[in-house]
Amino acid sequence: MTASQVIKRGELARRSGCNLETIRYYENIGLLQPPERTASGHRLYPPGDQARLGFILRGRDLGFSIEELKSLLSLVDSHPYSCGEVRDLTNNHLASVRAKIADLTRLERTLADVSARCEGSDVPECPIIDTLFGHGPGAR
Repeated sequence: MTASQVIKRGELARRSGCNLETIRYYENIGLLQPPERTASGHRLYPPGDQARLGFILRGRDLGFSIEELKSLLSLVDSHPYSCGEVRDLTNNHLASVRAKIADLTRLERTLADVSARCEGSDVPECPIIDTLFGHGPGAR
């Protein structure tokens, strides 16, 4: 590995589009290993750490939780891992995403229904408020 392949935290943040504090946070919770430092204290990130941060950021973009990412990375770090193990973790995440979509779909229907019942007039009676207080349709 050459010195040109190793970068400082600021450059890592710039290249990845990730905030400096987020990188520090990922180090603190163990997703990234603490980097080596120069004599003057600058943190140095080799290509492997740069790729790992990219993995974490893409995982977060796909909605993986920190714990799910820790599980995926522990598989990668432990070698050997099987594609089946990764698929199982991903399918669990997919089930969670689908459940959230179902919840959001129900929420959308309820809000649309309640909103459609509101005339938007200047009268003090409002079906939205009634629903939030638990008196109207859609209330629990």
